[in-house]
This record gives sequence, C-alpha cells and structure tokens, in this order.
Amino acid sequence: MTEDTPVRGLVEALTLEETVRLVSGTTDPTGRATGYLAGVERLDVPPLCMVDGPLGVRIPDESATAFPAPIALAATFDDELAREHGAALGREARAAGADALLAPGTNLIRVPQGGRNFEYFSEDPVSSAATAASVVEGIESEGVIATPKHYVANAQETDRATVSAEIDERALRELYLPSFRAAVAAGAGSVMSAYNRVNGTRMSDHRRLLTDVLKREWGFDGYVVSDWYGTEGAVDAAAAGLDVEMPGVPMGGTSDAMADDGDDDAPASDDPIPPEIARGMPDSETCEPFDETLPAAVRDGSLPRERLDDMATRVLRTMDRAGVLDGDRSPVEVDAKAHRRTAFEVATRGSVLLKNEGSLPLPADADVALVGPTVDEPVLGGGGSSETTPETSTAPREGLEARADGAVTVVPGHPPIEGVSMLDLVTGGEEETGESADGIDPVGVTDTDDVADPVDATDTEDDSTTDDLDDDIDSAVAAAEAADVAVVVVRDTTTEALDRDELGLPGSQDELIEAVAAAADRTVVAIAASGPVELPWGGAVDAVLLNWYPGQVHGDALAALLYGDVDPGGRLPVTFAPQSAYPTADRRRFPGVDGRVSHDEGVLVGYRWFDARDPEPTYPFGHGRSYAEFEYRDASFEVVQEGDGGDERFDDVAVTVTVANVADRDGREVVQTYVRPPDVAGVDRPVREFAGAESVAVAAGESETVTVRLDDLAFSRYDPEDGWTVDAGEYAVEVGRSARDARLELTVER
Repeated sequence: MTEDTPVRGLVEALTLEETVRLVSGTTDPTGRATGYLAGVERLDVPPLCMVDGPLGVRIPDESATAFPAPIALAATFDDELAREHGAALGREARAAGADALLAPGTNLIRVPQGGRNFEYFSEDPVSSAATAASVVEGIESEGVIATPKHYVANAQETDRATVSAEIDERALRELYLPSFRAAVAAGAGSVMSAYNRVNGTRMSDHRRLLTDVLKREWGFDGYVVSDWYGTEGAVDAAAAGLDVEMPGVPMGGTSDAMADDGDDDAPASDDPIPPEIARGMPDSETCEPFDETLPAAVRDGSLPRERLDDMATRVLRTMDRAGVLDGDRSPVEVDAKAHRRTAFEVATRGSVLLKNEGSLPLPADADVALVGPTVDEPVLGGGGSSETTPETSTAPREGLEARADGAVTVVPGHPPIEGVSMLDLVTGGEEETGESADGIDPVGVTDTDDVADPVDATDTEDDSTTDDLDDDIDSAVAAAEAADVAVVVVRDTTTEALDRDELGLPGSQDELIEAVAAAADRTVVAIAASGPVELPWGGAVDAVLLNWYPGQVHGDALAALLYGDVDPGGRLPVTFAPQSAYPTADRRRFPGVDGRVSHDEGVLVGYRWFDARDPEPTYPFGHGRSYAEFEYRDASFEVVQEGDGGDERFDDVAVTVTVANVADRDGREVVQTYVRPPDVAGVDRPVREFAGAESVAVAAGESETVTVRLDDLAFSRYDPEDGWTVDAGEYAVEVGRSARDARLELTVER
C-alpha cells in the first residue's frame, strides 16, 4: 500500500463541512481532553484527543506520574534517558486514551527570569535539540503524536501573545530553529505555533516559517496546531500554513458539557483578568475559529480548496501513522512503579551539585536540622498547562526521615512558599469549569479584588508579622546550632503567563540561609528552582545542591543524593550569573519596548555572551560536581568527510577520551565537547560552541572509554546569502567538564 492511499481516499470523500471539522477544535464530550477534533462518523474517522504533558499527563480530576521538570532532564545530558522519559510520557498518554501529547517544550532559554523556563531544555541549541529529539522519539514510539512547542522564539511570558521578537536570520537559524528541526527529524507528528510574532508577523500567520521553512525546507508532513486562542484571521492563518485551530470553544465555555456541570457559582467569563497575567494571555475575543470562517472562504475563493484538503490530509496522515485511524487504540497498561523509577532517575541524574566543600555526602548517623519553607511539600513544577496531579509523592521531610540513621529535627524557619498557579491567579482559586488548554484554561475569572496579585503570591512576608518571621528564623538557628549539619530546602516560584521579576529567592529565604549558615557547623542548601537563581549567600555555605523541580519523587531523590546513595549526575544546561550580567538586562531585549523585543545580541545567548564579554559567571554552562574525582586521558578524534573541493564538509566528528575515576567511590561524569572556530576576517563567531556530551558511570578506581559525536552545528555558521557555511581554518576541540573547564584540547583542519 502506497503512503497516504487510505488518507487520499478519505479526503476525496469528505464534504466541505466535514473537511473543516477535521481542522477545527471543539468540545470533548467527556471533558477530559485539552484539545479535541471530533472526527467524521460517516467515514469512520475517529476523534483526535490532545492532552497537556510536558511534566506529566494532565487531565482534569485525574492523576498521573508527576515527572521532574524538563530542564532537569536536559541537565542529565543523556539522550537515552530522555528517550526513556519520552516513552513513559507516551505510555501514560496512551493509557489515558489520548492520541497526541502537547510536548515537549523546545524553546531556547534566553531570558533567565522566564516563567516557563522549567518546561524547556537549555540555553544552547545543540543541547536543546538533542534532548528534544530524544523525547520526541520516545513519545512517538508509544503510538502517541508528539507536539514540540512553541514554534518559534517564544522566549518570554510577558506580552507573549502580542510581542514581536526581532531576530536576524543568522540567530534564528543557529539558535532558535535547531530544536524544532531536530524534533521534526525525530518524527514529531505535530508542531504547535507560538503566540508571539517574529519580525512583525504573528507566528500563526508566518508563511515563511510555517510553510517555506518547516514544511518545504525541512519536509515536515504532519500538522501545525495553533496555541490556544493564538490565531486572529482564520483565512490568513490557514493560507500561511496553520493546519489546526484550537480550542474552537469560547473562553469561559458555552458547550453543553460545560453548561451542565451544575456549578451555578462558576465565575463569569466577562470579568477582567489581572493585568500582570493579562500581559501573558491571548485575547480570545480576537480569535477567529476555523469552523466559523473557512467554509465561506472556500466558497468565495479566498482560500483554495486544495489548501483546506492539505490541512485535512496532514491531520489524517498523522492519525494514520499513529494508528488512530485503524481503530485499535485500546489503552495500554502502565507500570506505575517503573515510571516512578524513571522519575527518580531523572531527578537524581539531573540534580546538579553546584558546590561541595566536603560536607556531602552526609554520614548516615549525622544529626540533621532540616530547615526551610519547602520541607513539607514536594515541588511538583511551575504553574500553567503543565500542572500535574501526582498519584503519590514524597516531601523532603519524609525522604530524610526515612533514610537517616541519626536524628532529623524539622524546623521550617519560614512560612511556606506556595507555588504560583497561573490557573488560580486567573480564576481566583475557583474550580475549573471548562477544558484545560496549553497556556489557557477556558474558564472565566472573578473580580480582580479577589485575585491574588502575582507579586504578592510569591511574597510570604505578607502572611506574617516581622516579629513572627524573626521567631521562625530564631527557631531554625537554634536547631542548626544543635545539629551536626543544617540542610536548608528552598525554592523559587514560576508560572506560565508571568515572568519572574528577579532571580532572587522569594520571601526571606536568603535571610534564613544566611542566619543558619552563621550558626551551623555545616550548612547544605538544596534548591528547587526553575532555572538560574542568585546565590548571595553562596560563599557562606558548605554545599549547594540544585534539584530543579523534582516532581513527585522530591523527598526520595533529595535523601538519596544527600546521603550519597546516588551520585549527582547533572550539569547546568543554563548559565548561573547575577541578573544584571545577562544580555536581557537591557530593557530593549527584555521585556521589550513598544511591543518589540530586540535580539540584537545575535547568537551570543547564554554562555556565548559571557565568553564574549568575559565576565565570570557564578556557575558556567555545563558545571556540576561529583562525589567522585575524574581524570581525562588519551583523547583522539576521527573525522569523516564527504564531498570534494568547495562542497567538502564535516559529516561526522567523533572524539574519544578515557575517563578515569581516581576516587574511592563510584561516580558519574558528563564528558563535554566545545568547538572554538578559527578567526575569519569580517566574521563574528562565539568564542566556543557546545558540540555534544556523553554521560557515563565510572566505578571507583576504574576507567571508561567515552566517544562523543560532535554536532555539525558547532562547526557551522549561517550566512544569509550562502546558507550554512564551514569556514576554512583550524578548529580547536575542547574536552572537559564545563564551558570554562577544558581538560584536553585537540585541533582539526578544515
């Protein structure tokens, strides 16, 4: 059977209205889906069910494995683990009866305060692309449609629905597009368009990026779905290359399924959204649904029928490849224990030991003062469409009390830091009354007087008097003085639709850490964070362990790491530095001026900026310590070249190095490679570019031979006139432990 034969026959048999039905979101009669296409019963075309899922499958009133945040997965630098993680997400989506998962998030981390950074992978395009491709492969391997998002350049939440990212072609190609290209090459059946504009054009209307680049240049033959309420002109969007419009129901919900929920006190849909949140939300009133507009547009010729048929073909083709069309979509069985083990592995392998002056791992019999506002609640994630209800979870207190042989004295010392939920801020804490959605829940909102102010939501000092807070800190200090070691568990708070104001920890957590560190013999700080945070007390503490958002295994993973049952295997996929040191400290670059965000830093994002400007970051990209100690030996490489003359290019470069564990305990190392390009007159290049990494376990006293395949992107640059170019000259290949810690160096001529 030739490809698309059954699909072609279906499309030819569709009426105009049926064709439009296949590309227009509507209400899921079960109320479980994030997005829903009704199908065509006359032709036995089943519905298509989409669910949220970057951190775990999200269905109202149902639980699932709450996995660690994707940034923790990226910190493992382990493609195989990323595939396993993606497969687990796919299995849970399939078990829930879903056909498509709205994941992974593959936007580059450009703004350190980004409210959605925890959902993304890295500040580096090679690192982000590798993780994205692996997660997509895993999801698709389970017969579930992966949906990488948000295409493209959705780097901030502030004004995300209207702001224009002003990016030159080189930066777009070298930084912001590679993750999506890799996800498409890995088999993603769908791509979600972003809310924002790129160089003045709304992404849902961006013909060049949707049609010319994504579909024609990259050969993507799946469907492009809008972000929820992310379109304006339906005909313009369809003509530009958008294939599916979501959600197709009014914000606030007017469907029978919503109207019959029996909630007479549901919030009114015409109440205003708080301005801080509104800046990150689309305007549903300007969204023009496909089903209301496209039939007439086809009849009057403003949209060719061929384009509409192509839209339906892409949907049906993707459904067919996922096995949806053949009707065999019985839910699979999920091994909850196996998925919990995967979550635990990601949480521990992704945790980054930023600092350790001999205080970790903890002796099993140490008396511990467990301090901090996060001791009694696991940090599951940030707010928004990724919020997941866990089937089970462990808090830090539970994890340490179960693992420790010595006494564990728990004195929080600070009021709880509650996670900021975008959904609560929008609804004023009311229960949801409509379908969930990526970036939106189509529910109304209460009066703004009843809605928590986003700034106040992270400021716990408003919840107690200054005297009460001093009493809390004094109690923590007393416990720390009496213990062998103080473990302070702290967190930041983030949510979709709202960027952080600053990189400092909310509330008085910094003051708590400083007070405890001054009193304790040893102080260990464990941070649950969405991305970079400032550490003003860093020099006063003995160890700093970064757990990102660990999900439902927070307590178990933290205890295993603190006591050395596992080695912290993570390395930073983002640079840690003071907020003022990043390029986005310039208001033109974030949050923008007059609706435009300048990307005039070009390709100098993240560690590239710090290399070019030469400031010393707090912790560089790739940084992370182990409980073991490693030596690098005997590096070599092989270059395989194809073509001849001017067409010759690097096809494959593999670096092989021996890694010796010279410690008396097992450990895990992440071998990293960076390429330094030659100087070429008139060409600006980053000082170095990340080229690839391999994570490897090395037993005490043993050695492992590690081969790292270098990504061609690290050797190339994009020339707007000539396309991808590899400059002639000598390239240095650094092999080491971070962007600022090369252990060996090789050179190769081009």
